[in-house]
Amino acid sequence: MLDIKYIVENPEDVKRNVAARNMVCDIDRLIELHGGIKTIKRRMEELNANINRNQKSIGAAKTAEERGAIIENGKRMKAEAAALKEELDAIGPEYEELMLSVPNTMAEDTPIGKNEELNVVVETFLEPTVFDFEAQDHAEIGKRLDLIDFEAGAKVAGNKFYFLKNEAVILDFAIQMYAIKKLTGLGFTPLVTPDLAKGDILKGSGFNPRGGERNIYNIEGMDLNLIATAEITVGGMLADTVCDASELPKKFVAFSHCFRTEAGAAGRAGHGLYRVHQFSKVEMYQFTRNEDGERALQEMLGIEKAIYGELGIPYRVIRVCSGDLGAPAHKKYDVEAWMPGKGDGGEYGEITSVGNFTNFQSRRLNIKYTDENGKRQYVNTLNGTASATGRTLLAILENFQQKDGSVKIPQVLVPYTGFDRIESKK
Repeated sequence: MLDIKYIVENPEDVKRNVAARNMVCDIDRLIELHGGIKTIKRRMEELNANINRNQKSIGAAKTAEERGAIIENGKRMKAEAAALKEELDAIGPEYEELMLSVPNTMAEDTPIGKNEELNVVVETFLEPTVFDFEAQDHAEIGKRLDLIDFEAGAKVAGNKFYFLKNEAVILDFAIQMYAIKKLTGLGFTPLVTPDLAKGDILKGSGFNPRGGERNIYNIEGMDLNLIATAEITVGGMLADTVCDASELPKKFVAFSHCFRTEAGAAGRAGHGLYRVHQFSKVEMYQFTRNEDGERALQEMLGIEKAIYGELGIPYRVIRVCSGDLGAPAHKKYDVEAWMPGKGDGGEYGEITSVGNFTNFQSRRLNIKYTDENGKRQYVNTLNGTASATGRTLLAILENFQQKDGSVKIPQVLVPYTGFDRIESKK
């Protein structure tokens, strides 16, 4: 969340930021409530001090009448304090809800636009794959080579669930191991996180575990939710902690399963593995000093580019515009892979994302560090996808399909798969 002091001192800037993100937040009401809360708390402090002085004065009373007046005065002040406490409790939830609805600040050079159609392409790698034969999409390839079973997944768990089979299982694990090994070689600590998190941890990370946002699976009768990304659990791991500046940056690469109730648009846009309810992901996460956020962002973007460059998958880098930024991110890039089977004749599709969240999440999660002057500061958090294995598998099947019906394995994955090609089993 943002510092309320910043919001009060810069209301017009905050309003412009909200509008640029295509969001709704009543900043005037938030500031009004903040002023009311300050007034109530100030009066409660005065009353408590007066109650204490009044209590001490009882022993100095010279007559029963004087003593009775002091007691009555104490009762009146206590009744007023109790009424103020009720008023504070009544407006507190609205204030908290409004505070949580205020988005992060936005980098000054963020492209302004209402939706993803106005994101800006900043870089491309390789030309889109061209075939001299009639290519298939990954769902057709997966069925023909007995790699993916969407029908069995639907029978067991419903639409947008699936089984991976045969070489696809090995390839999925190979993608995970390749990404994890690459990141550990760059100084990232590997983690396997819980697939569940408490509501406060989700809220602290910028996700809404209840209410209007229906992207989160809740566990009925428990304060637990299936996570949508390891960003949630890795951030929560350091909640309510203080570290020393010398310990930063803290770098993690985390594997988790991810669950999302909303699997996206029907038809070609969300076809096959592109949008599903469950997938595996290898996530990068950094905790840094405030001044190191941009450097860490570029480092993580460079890692994403290196991974898909080494895989040999054509991609483009997108600078995410204001309307597609979401609430927590200060600055964000997407890497979109060329997917020959997406849409009509091939399209780019998001395969990774990386963002700098400044101290938006750390304020909610209460994660601080002690700087060189002994002052406590909120850490800067960043996260990015090293590999969403389902979409990576999709991109490999579609870009590396061969005229004879087989699929070549990217060379960097062969040491992890033990085979360099997937062929028909007939």
